[in-house]
Amino acid sequence: MPNKLKTRIAAGKACVNGWLAIPSGFSAEVMAQCGWDSVTVDMQHGVQDYQSMVQCFQAMDRHPITPLVRVPWNEPGIIGKALDGGAWGIICPMVNNRTEAKALADACMYPPLGKRSNGPIRAAMYGEASSYQTIANDEVQVIPMIETQQGIDNIDEILQVPGISGIYIGPSDMGFSLGLVPMLDREEPLILGIYEKLLASCKRHGKFAGIHNGTPAYAARMIKMGFQFVTIANDSGLMARAAREAVTATRKAAGEVAN
Repeated sequence: MPNKLKTRIAAGKACVNGWLAIPSGFSAEVMAQCGWDSVTVDMQHGVQDYQSMVQCFQAMDRHPITPLVRVPWNEPGIIGKALDGGAWGIICPMVNNRTEAKALADACMYPPLGKRSNGPIRAAMYGEASSYQTIANDEVQVIPMIETQQGIDNIDEILQVPGISGIYIGPSDMGFSLGLVPMLDREEPLILGIYEKLLASCKRHGKFAGIHNGTPAYAARMIKMGFQFVTIANDSGLMARAAREAVTATRKAAGEVAN
């Protein structure tokens, strides 16, 4: 089974990614029906653990989205388990140099290209158990997060590591590391200039660039800038936003009676 996210990116199309912070198969099932190209289970800052990740994947299996995971850290044990559990891509935080990018790629790829251990207990359900290993190195997306000045400075050497598919920018940590307030949808000329630098490097190396966004409008702006992979908030944030808007609209329409 080909990775539909990889196929779409290779065709030059933009991909809109959902983000699951809520540890619920039902929530994941609802999100999977909303038109996302991919959906990422967040095991770093979301309230997800390994078992809830598996439940989210089970709930999304029959929908045409690519399941991804943001792992807690660049550690081969959890990376391998996330892939064995059914992830078609790994987003990994705080990758700052070639050595760390190589460690990530090694954890994601089977020999001879990497050091991933064999045992795709759920991933092999997508096809013949013996065929998964023949396609995994080509299909799994390996996506380091660029979130620090060191990562920015070393972007070319990171993108030159065999197996790296693209990068994912964490605007909050990037700003934080540069002495700015942690937030999404940044407007500082310094940060926008960094985005342009990272995009140019990705273009030189034939890789895609992704970024986390707070709003649909900013995500669309990033696509126009050149990002091919954009996330909009997360499930809990979208739910809270919609709920607040519904309550506010009701009180406004009802007038003094509801206030």
